[in-house]
Amino acid sequence: MRSRHPWRRDVHSATVVAIREVTNVDDDLIGAMARLIPQLSRSNPAPGAAALREIVSSGASVLLVAEDDGVIVGCLTLALFRIPTGLRAWIEDVVVDESVRGRGVGEALNLAALDRARSAGATTVDLTSRPSREAANRLYQRLGFEERATNVYRFRL
Repeated sequence: MRSRHPWRRDVHSATVVAIREVTNVDDDLIGAMARLIPQLSRSNPAPGAAALREIVSSGASVLLVAEDDGVIVGCLTLALFRIPTGLRAWIEDVVVDESVRGRGVGEALNLAALDRARSAGATTVDLTSRPSREAANRLYQRLGFEERATNVYRFRL
């Protein structure tokens, strides 16, 4: 059940998580990313202060964080970019701290990203998720994401 504030979500009987858009890079954010990113990817290092400032200052990306009692427990990046056929929105790098998984934090982050994309004028939001991330895939389907019949290609530079 959504609370009155669109980016504040009751996620567990005694827990309320606040979702906020990051506008300033500080030590708490840097530390949280150092803790969260390894839970998402073993092959990519956590971004440092300079990379986080670049993400936060870009007009093409929105960094959302979930906070539980003032502690960052999850994040995602919403990419917004204009192409000739319209405004595209893409959710990337969704990660919830393993200590709070299953309590609705990922749902709250995604709902906030969908609200943000809608307010920016996007009509669709895309994301990808590995099949092995079963809980995440169930969440995306429950939120209304539909699997697309498309190929995703990657070229390594």
